[in-house]
Amino acid sequence: MPPRKKKASSSARSSARSAPRGGDPQARVVDAALKLAASKGWRGVSLAEIASEARLSLAQLHALYRGKPMILAACLRHFDQAALAGPQPGTKDKKRDVLFDVLMRRFDALQPYRPAVAAMLRDSIGDPAALLGFKRLLVSMGWMLEAAGVSSAGLAGKARRKILALVYLSVLLVFLNDKSEDLAKTMAALDRRLTLVQAWLGL
Repeated sequence: MPPRKKKASSSARSSARSAPRGGDPQARVVDAALKLAASKGWRGVSLAEIASEARLSLAQLHALYRGKPMILAACLRHFDQAALAGPQPGTKDKKRDVLFDVLMRRFDALQPYRPAVAAMLRDSIGDPAALLGFKRLLVSMGWMLEAAGVSSAGLAGKARRKILALVYLSVLLVFLNDKSEDLAKTMAALDRRLTLVQAWLGL
């Protein structure tokens, strides 16, 4: 398993999560959606409830997002940002190790929202709109590949995005049951799966 770059302390991560985001209505919508999904499940959350929790009118919410699938996509972008915000890889860093670090930063960002993530994943089963969510996940995985210096363009890039999305979803199931602070089980699962597909991913 590749060594991980040192993470921020748990208190620092907690402070970052609790930083006020009241000035950004889109950020408030993401926060509201994750909070409500954790408390009552994603399928049962209405747009009116999200608007109220985000301190927006329904008209204001509609101006930002046309429906729950778009709000779910915004949540995915929020976690993309957390994964992409790490240090730039060096010229001597192995692409596989960089991709491992990028994906683990994403799981670190998901950790405070585990109940919400579990609810969103569970309630997407059997929902036709889940196809849009998977398409947005493919976009996310493209960004993860690019962060590791692997092209996500063309037919080869499309195949890589799909393979990495399947790897990510399989590790996500491990993550949802990994209660350790250092996410040791998640790291081990990700390491094993990347080893299996590294040739296919161009690593």
